[in-house]
Amino acid sequence: MCKVMGDPTRLRILLSCLDFPHSVGEIAQRLGISDALASHHLRNLKAARLVRGERRGQRVFHIAADAHVRSFVLDMCDHVTEVRDDG
Repeated sequence: MCKVMGDPTRLRILLSCLDFPHSVGEIAQRLGISDALASHHLRNLKAARLVRGERRGQRVFHIAADAHVRSFVLDMCDHVTEVRDDG
């Protein structure tokens, strides 16, 4: 799971999908990447069970797979940004 999130683009995609579902096009536009690159990274995130797709008509919207993934990612971000007191 951490290896998959080690790619900055995949992490940005995952962060954008934490709260609301987004289509590939929305993700690509938001992050300034191509639809093909967004789809490629979403495939990896789905394989790692970090995101899931919800079909609405002809479009698929992607969101964090569950509350555990959301909590894990948010806790990881909090940990990285904490101020350290090394004494």
